Amino acid sequence: MIDRYSNPGIARIWSLEEKYAIWLEVELAVCRAWQRRGLFTADELLEIEKKAAFDVARILEIENTVQHDVIAFLTNVKEHIGPAGRFVHYGLTSSDLGDTALCLQLVRSIDIIKERLSALIDCVREAALLYKDQVMVGRTHGIHGEPVTLGLKFAHFYAELLRDQERLLRAREVVAVGKFSGAVGTFSNIDPDLEEEVCSILGLKADPVTTQVINRDRHAELMSTVGIVAGSLDHMAQEIRLLQKTEGREVEEPFASGQKGSSAMPHKRNPVICERICGLARVIQSNVQVAYRNMPLWHERDISHSSAERVVLADSLIALDYILTKMIYVVKNLHVYPENMDRVLGLTRGLIFSQRLLLSLIDSGLEREAAYDIVQRLSMQVWEQADRSLRELADQDSEVQERLSAHRLNEVFDIAPFLRNVDAIYQRLRLI
Repeated sequence: MIDRYSNPGIARIWSLEEKYAIWLEVELAVCRAWQRRGLFTADELLEIEKKAAFDVARILEIENTVQHDVIAFLTNVKEHIGPAGRFVHYGLTSSDLGDTALCLQLVRSIDIIKERLSALIDCVREAALLYKDQVMVGRTHGIHGEPVTLGLKFAHFYAELLRDQERLLRAREVVAVGKFSGAVGTFSNIDPDLEEEVCSILGLKADPVTTQVINRDRHAELMSTVGIVAGSLDHMAQEIRLLQKTEGREVEEPFASGQKGSSAMPHKRNPVICERICGLARVIQSNVQVAYRNMPLWHERDISHSSAERVVLADSLIALDYILTKMIYVVKNLHVYPENMDRVLGLTRGLIFSQRLLLSLIDSGLEREAAYDIVQRLSMQVWEQADRSLRELADQDSEVQERLSAHRLNEVFDIAPFLRNVDAIYQRLRLI
């Protein structure tokens, strides 16, 4: 992922320097396990541990000749260690090292993302509570429906993000595995107990059965989860963008001092952060398809997955961490305009009460079809006559007057009943 959309902490995990550092961490853990089994002496292990090192530039130089990154790495490490270096990578194949180290990179990235997601959940929870009673119009198909509250919108996001948190924990468990089962996964030159010991040292579980590689259904499940979390952020960002439209301007993403919105139009305050979140979510979700295609490999292993996942795994995790950070900033600093919400709520001049009027006519004894026809007829007049309200037309309609008293109409055109169960929803979510 380009620097523009990267946070340093997670980007470092996917740097060449850190990848080789993790490779060395894995190889040294295997060496310690072999030494405990008497393959070589404690003094030789001490020499390996003391001298083990690598140089990225030298590895790349060697790789340019051998055309194999693991061999290049091992060659450079042995250059540093000397004769005892012959025990490094003993009994292993390249995928034992690469796949186990990759899972460590994935787990460490997920741990960073978990913290970001937890911080966002806290921000969204706070917003849900702060705006619990801030009434605004709810929309279906983009058209005004009935009143909701801004807090309820955040309550929806809160519940979705909690599900994302559970998904991420499951995905972490799925990829927190290692393998040291050799060339085609049969433990021909290494024993399963050594695999279990080394994986435990590294904070992983031994994959119960592998080919030469850890099967990529694990990585695909992680990527599916990453795509879903990105979709949740896309959902939130798109809602803010829609509510920021000039016609309503009910909320607005933060606009920093000195920020400029357009090179041509000085008045512009564009939702560029939310648009960036939506755009990067598309990249992440497109990458999920690559993870699915990496699942079927030839027989015990090919490397058609390798080049693809070097791009999509790092890019997706780094991008997700980045857009989580941006969404935290947006939610924490969101501009909210209650006066605009009140204005927008009244734009359709009472049409938001059409269902309550329908139900009241049904309660009065009228058949549903007849009641619907009356309310729809009055509603169409409101749409067509810019100076009329639904309440005004109801007051003047003989069929409505015959059925409903003035007191009952006052109850019909009251916002409070729409929101009488908001507390119940919050209690379900344990927000209050």
